[in-house]
Amino acid sequence: MSIQDWPAASRPRERLLAEGARALSDAELLAIFLRVGVRGRNAVEFARALLQQFGSLHALLHADHDAIAAVHGLGLAKYAELQAAHELARRAAAEVLRTGDMISSPEDAKHFLRLTLSHREYESFYVLFLDARHRLLAYKEMFRGTLTHTSVYPREVVKATLAHNAAALMLAHNHPSGSPEPSESDLLLTRALVQALALIDVRILDHFVVAGPQVHSFAEHGQI
Repeated sequence: MSIQDWPAASRPRERLLAEGARALSDAELLAIFLRVGVRGRNAVEFARALLQQFGSLHALLHADHDAIAAVHGLGLAKYAELQAAHELARRAAAEVLRTGDMISSPEDAKHFLRLTLSHREYESFYVLFLDARHRLLAYKEMFRGTLTHTSVYPREVVKATLAHNAAALMLAHNHPSGSPEPSESDLLLTRALVQALALIDVRILDHFVVAGPQVHSFAEHGQI
């Protein structure tokens, strides 16, 4: 049945306008993005099929262009729209960090890091440089590695901290393997960086490990 034949109160777009986006399921939100379905499936049915095919909304949103282009009814135009929507969300999240205290709102930092790191197929080590009020000054990918390892040099982190005149830092890296639990080397590295930054009177407030939609906070687990 076409969505146009549904009662108005049941249609995704009308429900969003009446109840807000949070009231909709993943499939309903995706259907609004898709706008139309494919032969034999309306937009909601098509959205459900896509979520089942890719395994999750997160996997669909981070699929590469070949995987998206191979699906009948999507193509490169939809891939470009998905990428644009993702980048807009990431930039909006960064704006929030620039205006607020990151210690008071760690969920904002986690949201930004999910958008930035969760889809990487290699390990990436980021440093978030903060001012004295713990607002974001800048963020930078300092080191890049392989699927399971990256080398981090404390001296380079200290140099970058001085260059940004930062008063505090947050660290973040991803685990493409899927588990957000920090390794022993992660813990040792964090301690080394804490000691190195203490020499220039800069505090590391937290270290986050991102694995897909999961984010592990060292501060929340008493590991920093």
